Amino acid sequence: MTIIIDPQASGIAGNMIIGAFVDLGADADELKEVMEKSAHEFGGVEVTFTKIAKQGISSTFCHVEMLEDNHTINYPDFISKIKALDLDEKVIDTSINIFRRIAKAESEVHGKSLDEIHFHEVGASDAVADVIGSVYAYYSLGFDSQKIIGLPIAVGGGRVKTAHGIIPVPAPAVVEILKGGEMIGGPVDSELATPTGCAIYMELCDEILEFIPQIKAQKTGYGAGRKDFDHPNVLRIIESSDISESDKIDVIETNLDHLTGEEIGYLFDVLMDAGASDVSVTPIIMKKNRQGSLLKVISKKSNRDKIIDTIFKQTGSLGIRIAPNMHRGIAKREFETKTYEINGKSYDVTFKIGYVNGEVISRRPEYEDLKHIAQDTGLALRKVKELIR
Repeated sequence: MTIIIDPQASGIAGNMIIGAFVDLGADADELKEVMEKSAHEFGGVEVTFTKIAKQGISSTFCHVEMLEDNHTINYPDFISKIKALDLDEKVIDTSINIFRRIAKAESEVHGKSLDEIHFHEVGASDAVADVIGSVYAYYSLGFDSQKIIGLPIAVGGGRVKTAHGIIPVPAPAVVEILKGGEMIGGPVDSELATPTGCAIYMELCDEILEFIPQIKAQKTGYGAGRKDFDHPNVLRIIESSDISESDKIDVIETNLDHLTGEEIGYLFDVLMDAGASDVSVTPIIMKKNRQGSLLKVISKKSNRDKIIDTIFKQTGSLGIRIAPNMHRGIAKREFETKTYEINGKSYDVTFKIGYVNGEVISRRPEYEDLKHIAQDTGLALRKVKELIR
């Protein structure tokens, strides 16, 4: 399963993340209790969940009302209080990672060490509730075992009034937190991305893409923002079934007209050992009607240089063609081992199973296992394949 966090339309905030998670099935009553209890040491909050429509989109609004505004706590004391909360260790650890992202951003903006600064966003009870609530819901839904993909964040525009005066949107802390991520201005003259929401997003996402990859959507949750615009002010989170993975590969080619069949066979093995994903050799007719072979190697970018060096060294080729960054669709693959009894002896056979959108498209036994059985039993390989179903 893959989870898509989509803040392209109206940005992201902690309460929007929580609302979307509740829309996907997180327990609102349980979250309310956890959030209010966790924020108690930081001033206290009152949490309410309501189902509302934002420009026609049904969504869940998580309203976090601060009962007491506390801006005086410093970072070391703050973290000590978080560690003392009566919560699962993984919720505590992930929450601390998020607060650390915010803290580092604030320290960069103000030019001070973590121990020297006091936080406005971090120290507030509503931020504690937002972070703890988001992380608690994330684990309660089992999303920690899924791949999380984030899409670019709409950060808004204009200017906003803060404790440091009037500053441009996105706020400096947001820019620091989103380093390594992707953001886009607009679509309104308003602040759409909060430091807390961005830090949660950056911590939870495994990968950030420009567009939604090939997926099969199963459920969609919408978390409502506080403001109203001419467009739906919601954060969308999509829960999908397995997707066909894709990656970028290099296709490396050269023509061969001076190697023997044995030398080409040896070259095949050497290239696979060097990290090639696949190697093929095709007979061709070259210039002046010479017979030759087209060597084609599929390689991941990380192995490209090693593959090229190997080809030069083993073939003496004077030129190699490279088609870089070609996209390759890959079905999800799993391996399953089954035991078969043949001629009174047990043999383990591993099957490679391919899936696309959760549907099995292939199930093949590994050749080396079939070869071992054939050699051990004296049976023809064709007969062994008939017995292994």
